[in-house]
Amino acid sequence: MGELIDDLLALSRLGRKEITVSNVDMDKLVRGLFNELGLDTDKREVEFKIKPLPDSCGDMGMIRQVFANLLLNAVKFTKTRETPVIEIGGYNEDSKNIYYVKDNGVGFDMRYKDKLFGVFQRLHSGEEFEGTGIGLAIVQRIINRHEGQIWAEGKINEGATFYFALPFKEKEVAR
Repeated sequence: MGELIDDLLALSRLGRKEITVSNVDMDKLVRGLFNELGLDTDKREVEFKIKPLPDSCGDMGMIRQVFANLLLNAVKFTKTRETPVIEIGGYNEDSKNIYYVKDNGVGFDMRYKDKLFGVFQRLHSGEEFEGTGIGLAIVQRIINRHEGQIWAEGKINEGATFYFALPFKEKEVAR
C-alpha cells in the first residue's frame, strides 16, 4: 500500500513540478541508469543492446524517470523468457527525436493499447507481474509535459516496444 501511495503522489506532483530545461546527453543518461538501477534481473542473463541515442533537450530528472520506468518494465516483462533481450535506441525524424525501449517479453494485445497509459490499467494480473499500475501513467505525464508523444506496439508472447518522441527545442545548443 505504501508503494501505491508513493506512486500516486509522484504522479500528482508531476503536474505541478517546474520543468528545468537543459541539454540531455541521452547516451550518458541511459548508461548511467544501468549502474544506478542495478537492473534486478533475478540472476538471469539479460542481453542489453544500447543503440545510438540522439541528444535532446528537457528536464534531465524527468527524462531519466521515463527511461527508468520503461527499462524496469522491460526487465519485469521479460522475466519468463529463457533469453531476455532488451534494446534501447533512438533516431531523428520530422523535427523530433524518437526513442524506444524494445523487449522480447510477454507483450500485449494491441486491442488494449489505449489502456496502457491509464492509472491502474493493467493488461497483466498482479499475481503474474508485480507493480502498482502507475509507472506508464507517470511516463505519459512526463512526455506530455515535454510536449512530446508516447505510444507502444506489442504482440502477445513476442514482446513490446515503447516509443516516445521529444520535439526539437530552440534552446538546444551544439555540444
